[in-house]
Amino acid sequence: MNINLSGMRALVAGSTQGIGKAAAVELALLGAAVTLLARDAAKLAAVARELPTPAAQAHDFLVADFANPDEVARVAKACVANTHYHILVNNTGGPPAGAALDARPEDFLRAFNSHLICNHLLVQALVPGMKKLAYGRIINVISTSVKIPIAGLGVSNTTRGAVANWAKTLSLELAPLGITVNNVLPGSTQTGRIEDIIRTRAARSGKPEAAIRQQMIDEIPAARMATPEEVAAAIAFLATPAAAYINGVNLPVDGGRTGSL
Repeated sequence: MNINLSGMRALVAGSTQGIGKAAAVELALLGAAVTLLARDAAKLAAVARELPTPAAQAHDFLVADFANPDEVARVAKACVANTHYHILVNNTGGPPAGAALDARPEDFLRAFNSHLICNHLLVQALVPGMKKLAYGRIINVISTSVKIPIAGLGVSNTTRGAVANWAKTLSLELAPLGITVNNVLPGSTQTGRIEDIIRTRAARSGKPEAAIRQQMIDEIPAARMATPEEVAAAIAFLATPAAAYINGVNLPVDGGRTGSL
């Protein structure tokens, strides 16, 4: 099985922490040179220094805030002027928790900009290079909510569903070019995002955070939350030559929690 990424370059968004950082590490371990993308230059520099270094390649980073699509577009356009990317991992922090009915129109617009629009801008910037390379892997980190909406995540459920359908549409358009588009759907994973959700649920219910965490774990057949590295392993596999015939799928990495096929 060919999982060697030597000589390839990957762009990983949201890569200073959590699943994004773990994905960058895993891709580097498989031999890819990684370009990190996030809004905090100091954190980006620190992660870049931590990454395993592939032979004859160097890691680097780009600074852009996904709250500003124009900035993302500008940075993406500049980075592909002299570099082609084989792999794109679209990943950014989820919208704040809350009921859909309570959300303001601007909450939806902000989430769509950060997720769907910025993802799209990165794809538009990188796909021409993937065409020239005759190799492309686009992996979007979204949520199991695209299969079953998660209570209390109204804006996130709505936005993630849009990203999933956008990705499926792209997978049909890009498949003849040797470019695949897939979605990884993390379940409860030990990241800052899950801690935010736990705090919000605890505050609204009056229950202790430990009780909320245990309630979430009780819903998982594997009886534990995932580590970021376990989600990153799925992302990395989809980026490899071995995954060339996997296209347009939503892959849950959730310990069996999602109650649908």
